[in-house]
Amino acid sequence: MPPIIKELKRLGHWLIILAGLVVLSLVAYAMFYSGKTIHDLLGENKALQKSIANLTREEEVGYAKVISQEEKDGKPYTRILFVVTDPEDMTRRILEKEFEVEGDVVFFDALIVKFKNKTVMEGKDRALFLWRRVYSDKMKPEDGFSIDASGEEPVRYSRICSTLSVKNRLMFWTEIWNLSDDPERLNDSGVRAVYGNAVYKKVKPGLIYRFKLDASGAFYPDTVPDL
Repeated sequence: MPPIIKELKRLGHWLIILAGLVVLSLVAYAMFYSGKTIHDLLGENKALQKSIANLTREEEVGYAKVISQEEKDGKPYTRILFVVTDPEDMTRRILEKEFEVEGDVVFFDALIVKFKNKTVMEGKDRALFLWRRVYSDKMKPEDGFSIDASGEEPVRYSRICSTLSVKNRLMFWTEIWNLSDDPERLNDSGVRAVYGNAVYKKVKPGLIYRFKLDASGAFYPDTVPDL
């Protein structure tokens, strides 16, 4: 057999071995990351832990004001401006939406995520807040208007997961939303509780309805005059 043929065969042999190693590496990588949980991310990523631990003891998570109230076909309707501000700069709006609902009693619905103390450092309760929807007492909650889309990263917390890869960031928020429908997984997730909370107010023009959340997860509205 000519030397050149032998050399090509030997090179082909090594290429097959190399390709096999690459495939095995990709499979191992996929298995490792597909098996990751929120608990793994919190345990491995100290920057993520610190971001959650540094959430303020009390913070404004949004506000709403009535733009207009009018009757249509003999029924009262309320148009609301809903705003979420940057937690580090309250003058910067990061989400702004308008909703029109029937009636003047408006519900603001949210999902609250409480982490285990040992998970987020400093031995203190910490809570994340995910806006869900707005609706009135004339509507079914499931017919309400969405604020944060289920499974997506809330714009308010974009900085918290900035140290994660895009894939892990998506997994983190998808898991957070999914935990609300699967309480049995909480023990393995590093999350102590996930629960919905809706507050409602009889709204009228001339007032601003500020929504506040403390680190333990207490969610409540505060009313101030619209200047």
